[in-house]
Amino acid sequence: MKHKPVWVVLAIVIAFALVVALLIRSRFEADLAAAAARTAQGSVIVATRCGPIEVQQTGDGIPLLVIHGSGGGHDQGMAWARPLVQQGVRVIAMSRFGYLRTPRPADASPEAQADANICLLDALGIAKAAVMGFSAGGPSAMQTAIRHPSRVSALVLVVPIAYKPGTVTDSAPPVSDDKDALLLRLLGSDFLFWTALHVARDPLIRHVLATPPEQVAAGSSEERARVNDLAGRILPVSARAAGLRDDTRLGRRLGPYALETVRTPTLVVSARDDGFGTYAAAQYTASRIPGAKFVGFDHGGHLLVGHDAAVRAEVVKLLSESR
Repeated sequence: MKHKPVWVVLAIVIAFALVVALLIRSRFEADLAAAAARTAQGSVIVATRCGPIEVQQTGDGIPLLVIHGSGGGHDQGMAWARPLVQQGVRVIAMSRFGYLRTPRPADASPEAQADANICLLDALGIAKAAVMGFSAGGPSAMQTAIRHPSRVSALVLVVPIAYKPGTVTDSAPPVSDDKDALLLRLLGSDFLFWTALHVARDPLIRHVLATPPEQVAAGSSEERARVNDLAGRILPVSARAAGLRDDTRLGRRLGPYALETVRTPTLVVSARDDGFGTYAAAQYTASRIPGAKFVGFDHGGHLLVGHDAAVRAEVVKLLSESR
């Protein structure tokens, strides 16, 4: 049997590789376009005295300003908080500085974001609201309660990125500079992140979402769907890049806050195995706020896998008692 010349084999391999590359590019572009369209669903740009802020609202009842975590936006906040509408809550999910359609100002500090939160409430005609901060949304949620106490009816901090003194140790190691650089690279490219979603989902869940993937795999179908949905909602990362860059090193810049001045009813939640090491900082934060309640889980990671219902129940209880 006569063998094909090497150049023929090489041409076939190259042609096959080109077809595969074109198929991958087509799938990537279609997924990215769908993700971009999804980010704008349900939201509007509100003109405030602090600048434009993107927000999505639903429900009637107790106003709850939801401040999303890293890699999020109004869509991330609404995805978690929407079920609260059935409990008489008006969900106000906003996009922080540098996320989606909320521009990043020169001063994008948690303090400036806190003031912008109040500007948003003013523009919406809301005199007082509960404030809920997830992860990297925690610092500006705390600052809102500290700087504008008369405007905050309750404070909820879920796996918050927060200050803790050096004498307080955590169950998770601190995030290294090398890991920071890796995360910034991954989160700086739509294509790299999209690829990771398809070929390295478990490492992405472990390192980007700071949650043990084995717990996700062992969870209910609803929990697996929630985690996968949240991971997918990070696309397009290019529309969240400015905020992501600020958030990646946020914890390293945080100093102690005047938490002892907070008088609003407060709930703080975390898990010991949170890969971002929020447990000890959350505990410390709760200990500094008079009367704050701390709810800690042994397992669940940064996404609190398996504890969604319990956390929502605690939130509803706090809001009801804070009317």
